[in-house]
Amino acid sequence: MRVLQITAFSGWGCTGRIAVGINTALISNGHESAIAWGRINTASTDLQTIQIGSSLDQKIHGLYTRLTDKCGFASKTVTKEFIRKIEDYHPDLIQLHIVHGYYVNLELLFKYIREKSIPVVWTFHDCWAFTGHCPYFDLVNCEKWKTGCHNCEQKAHHPTSWLLDNSEWNWKKKKELYADYDRLTVVTPSKWLKGLVQKSFLKNRNVIVINNGINLNNFRPVKGHFRRKYNIEDKTLIIGVSSTWAKSKGLDDFLQLSELLPKDYVIALIGLTSEQKKALPEQIIGIERTDSVRELAEIYTTANIFVNPTYEDNYPTTNLEALACGTPVVTYNTGGSVEAAGNDFGKIIEQGNIDGLCQYILSEEWKKISSDACVRQALEFEEMKKFNEYVRLYETIIYARK
Repeated sequence: MRVLQITAFSGWGCTGRIAVGINTALISNGHESAIAWGRINTASTDLQTIQIGSSLDQKIHGLYTRLTDKCGFASKTVTKEFIRKIEDYHPDLIQLHIVHGYYVNLELLFKYIREKSIPVVWTFHDCWAFTGHCPYFDLVNCEKWKTGCHNCEQKAHHPTSWLLDNSEWNWKKKKELYADYDRLTVVTPSKWLKGLVQKSFLKNRNVIVINNGINLNNFRPVKGHFRRKYNIEDKTLIIGVSSTWAKSKGLDDFLQLSELLPKDYVIALIGLTSEQKKALPEQIIGIERTDSVRELAEIYTTANIFVNPTYEDNYPTTNLEALACGTPVVTYNTGGSVEAAGNDFGKIIEQGNIDGLCQYILSEEWKKISSDACVRQALEFEEMKKFNEYVRLYETIIYARK
């Protein structure tokens, strides 16, 4: 079996690591695999990779999106060249990840896929595939995606449009391209997102849940010097981790929480920009994004509580990472965030209830949750188990077709 993955990121970030992990699982099971990437590739040179376009084309596609609100419908020349590479590789199955990264033309790609009748597994890392514009719509409580997008309230948000609102055109075009493609299987990391897909124009497609996983060799209880470094050895430490911090990830909520907690509690936020660090109050330790998994595991381990006040999320692996390091998780009742960690391993708080969040922290009920119980919960999400679930899905699809 020969599988081609198409992704914005290869090796980099959560989705990039998933692509490389699936590649590893395929090779380990005796199959052939290649990763076609459009934006960033940090994977080992031992992997077979195919670059799609260039940084210049991505900039042009990004500008086209800002002027027309048609993300995913530029890069025509690049996509035609890429399709010739697909022809040469001749995959039995195509695995899609994020395709709205300004690097491929969705219309040309799916016209080719349908013409060749290639089976497709598409992992939805957000909601973009079935909306007219946005990756998430929770903050504005929008339900237009169910029947047809128009007058988008979030056109100024990623993927940003400066001028036009083509959400209606985008929604109809996406539906036309793949809603009735019977060789499309959708994978969602969470039951929550599966439920949304089944209410969208993809409701007749097969939807499988395969949770995100984590590397338990990297994320495990480890000792470090974080507390000594910041002189907080006698403090109760609350941490938040995100690859990007914004209102949707709960940054404003952390700022408010810091004002409510007494001085013997301290908050550390990991993943901030240098500008965000400068704007923090004294009660919050700001740390820029770290590529050191060891350092991140040390911070998770030394923390008393991991707090994830997210307003938009599919299935955050940060929850799993914290549990694997033995730390209880407190999260808002948002998307798939509650599926990896529930009240047995922390607390679920209603969105925006900062007083309730503060009260739970001060009650110290989290002290009743043992680190060992958190670690055992994380065992279920060992990443190779999840990658092999993809391989078994591919085999089922290919062998059933034959």
